[in-house]
Amino acid sequence: MKRRNLINYATVVAASAVALPALSQTKHQQIKWKMTTSWPKSLDTLFGGAQRVCDRVGALSNGKFIITPYQAGEIVGGLEVLDSVQQGTVQCGHTSSYYYKGKNPALVFATSVPFGFTAQQQNAWLYYGGGLEAIQEVYADFNVINFPGGNTGGQMGGWFRQEINTLADLNGLKMRIPGLGGDVMSKLGVSVQVLPGGEVYLALERGAIDAAEWAGPYDDEKLGLYKAAKYYYYPGWWEPGPTTDILINLDAWNKLPKEYQEIFQAAAYETNLNMLAQYDLLNSKALPKLIEKGVQLKAFSPEIMAAAQKATFEIYEENSSKNESFKKVYQQWKKFREQVFNWNKVNELSFTLFVEQNQ
Repeated sequence: MKRRNLINYATVVAASAVALPALSQTKHQQIKWKMTTSWPKSLDTLFGGAQRVCDRVGALSNGKFIITPYQAGEIVGGLEVLDSVQQGTVQCGHTSSYYYKGKNPALVFATSVPFGFTAQQQNAWLYYGGGLEAIQEVYADFNVINFPGGNTGGQMGGWFRQEINTLADLNGLKMRIPGLGGDVMSKLGVSVQVLPGGEVYLALERGAIDAAEWAGPYDDEKLGLYKAAKYYYYPGWWEPGPTTDILINLDAWNKLPKEYQEIFQAAAYETNLNMLAQYDLLNSKALPKLIEKGVQLKAFSPEIMAAAQKATFEIYEENSSKNESFKKVYQQWKKFREQVFNWNKVNELSFTLFVEQNQ
């Protein structure tokens, strides 16, 4: 199924400024949708992103387009959002696309992949580098259209009940980690599990898993993960800039008036940028608090980082040889990666290294 070209996002945001007076002249009847999510309400940044989209759509439509968000488990489980939207149980959902790599591994690129893009690079790829069109083509096979709906920024490497210094320390470890990051860890000897956010703490606290990654200091503190494991590793090389996605049933989307479609996209765009800014502030405040509570901050060793990177690109090639849609997205993504990395080495990395070395 062919997707229509994405509209210019600057135009979408500008359009939202005139949406209220424009809609006041329309005769559209009120529309009510449900949005299921992968998040518990306690994660006020992630569930808050879903809430923000719904609130903004309601405000910009003068209350004519109402979307109600539901936390994970209220309608369906946190890892069942795609199925629910595809089947039309709900009209839309807020989730992370890499939860559904079993349906098509190409979906992982919509969220984040190991040794991939920072949040800024991810947005550049999605909005202007052809990334969103490529992902929407994959989602069309599920009768779904997606839009970015938030970004956490670079994540942490997770919580471990014991120190991880060498590759041998990973062998046999039980860890909660989704996406291709999980595939890489599996290749390094880790026993991988995928759990929704609301189940991570209990699994770690009870010893059902030995390690878990979630997001960053703010959310991890809210989940209480520091109470179950004291070693906090960085960097989160598998999620350097993960995007959360809004999934919409394509039949429901096509029935919307054009004004409502534009309002929805504007709200999603605004939320994507807002969440990233919010996370940068909250995480910078939360990390010192965790350290004060006795958390031991640890960096992954060069041995582990090098082995993970090698395994990552082996997995990219393996998936490309098995799955044509993965290959198509990966080749486009890889070309953009080389281009933007070369640019950011000049304009950002040089500056960052100098500042870090001369504080």
